[in-house]
Amino acid sequence: MKPTYPLLRDLLLGMAQERTPAGLLTHLTAALAEQADVALARVWLVAPGDECATCPMRADCERHVPCLHLAASAGRPREPGADWSRTDGAHRRFPFGVRKIGRVGQGETIRVEEIAVDASWIARPEWAAEEGIRGFGGTPLVFADEVLGALGVFTRTPFRADVVDWLRIVADHAAAALATARAFEEIERLRRELSLENQYLREEVKEAKGGAELVGRSAAMQTVLQRIALVAPTEATVLIQGESGTGKELVAREIHRQSARADAPLIQVNCAAVPNELYESEFFGHVRGAFTGATRDRAGRFAAANGGTLFLDEVGEIPLALQGKLLRVLQEGTYERVGEERTRRADVRVVAATNRDLRAEVAAGRFREDLYYRLDVFPVSVAPLRERPDDVAPLAQHFVASAARRTGRAAPALTAAELEALSRYAWPGNVRELQNVVERAMITWQGGELQLDPAPGGVLREAAFADAGRPSERPLLTESQLRELERENLLAALQRCRWKVSGAGGAAQLLGVKPNTLVSRIKRFGLERPV
Repeated sequence: MKPTYPLLRDLLLGMAQERTPAGLLTHLTAALAEQADVALARVWLVAPGDECATCPMRADCERHVPCLHLAASAGRPREPGADWSRTDGAHRRFPFGVRKIGRVGQGETIRVEEIAVDASWIARPEWAAEEGIRGFGGTPLVFADEVLGALGVFTRTPFRADVVDWLRIVADHAAAALATARAFEEIERLRRELSLENQYLREEVKEAKGGAELVGRSAAMQTVLQRIALVAPTEATVLIQGESGTGKELVAREIHRQSARADAPLIQVNCAAVPNELYESEFFGHVRGAFTGATRDRAGRFAAANGGTLFLDEVGEIPLALQGKLLRVLQEGTYERVGEERTRRADVRVVAATNRDLRAEVAAGRFREDLYYRLDVFPVSVAPLRERPDDVAPLAQHFVASAARRTGRAAPALTAAELEALSRYAWPGNVRELQNVVERAMITWQGGELQLDPAPGGVLREAAFADAGRPSERPLLTESQLRELERENLLAALQRCRWKVSGAGGAAQLLGVKPNTLVSRIKRFGLERPV
């Protein structure tokens, strides 16, 4: 191996043009392997132990911690069919301090001028003899006083002392180029993540500006609209209460749309979908290294909603341990990210929603009383659909028109008898169930009248739609009778699904409600699976 200035210049210029660690190391080993006297060039990088149970070096590894991983290899073997570009061979891992590569990984530069004279440095002397390997040079890749890996070169000529100095220059430039390539890679990764976060925020803003679709003509819905008009221009915290599927999210969006914060983001958090251990990070964010998996700083939902509105859906699901920190933000407008001592301010209006009875949750010790009163500044109650039958027809027509627009089809007409029958159904899944019924019907519609059946398979159709053309002959139901009908409907769904509550084919999916809502109703009605 005869190092020259043109060779060094071309090698360094080539490495400088690479922007990925893999591309850089491939270029480095390939360029070295092209030299007349070089048989094999390899680079190992420091990385966490990943295959300790099956590693060929397991017996030599004491701690099973970060080790040297073979990352790039290139050479010119004499053996026909041999592939020296592979990185999955017997020497794919080296523990620190083990053999010559392990010592290079600890920061030592090693030169073996003649392997035949000092064969203790070679693990497979027969391989060296067959391939005509005579010399070896190894030097660490060091950047900012940190060893990033090891560079090893096997030659078919004696490895002279002046070549070691040349190899150190190459290794130093390679380490700097590797650090730069990793920085480019990290920047690109963060750019992609930020792009996704920005897309999320844009979608939230677009939905918030698009206007909430609160459809209804009942007295209960008019009351909701009046209360929205009263509270929206203020900065008051709003607590929206109602069963699952009644449209609480739409109420929150309409409050934001009519507020002075309408041009700022509306950020939504589904409190029931956040794992308990991630609530604090989800709300307030975290700094890099705050916990396992925190590989970068992350802004929480309060930061994302700064200047706008934060909608806490299903707020009753927030763990008791976190409720005190949420109360502090609501009272003082300050918080800290996980793993950070710096106090940040949040200019956020909070709108919360729940399908739980928070007073009962307070009495049971599952919800803080002071947080409840801080949220319940201005309550808005959304009645279930069974209590506002006048809204069923306009909602059904609205959903039909929306589905028709999405599919590019003409909207089918709904008969008066069909709408009357729909208004007399109990709708345990509320507006969400009605929307699902319309979606199902539109998918299978082939022309003519649109048939809307709340229960796939017609289990409830006969009871719910009987005498649809003669409503005056149909007796009115009392509240207790409606509750009993809802109980029977729930029991029928559970029996049909063999008491499977959640997941595909479960009763929650069949009824169009969330699993936790269904569980609450099962408990409320005292239903138990037969033994």
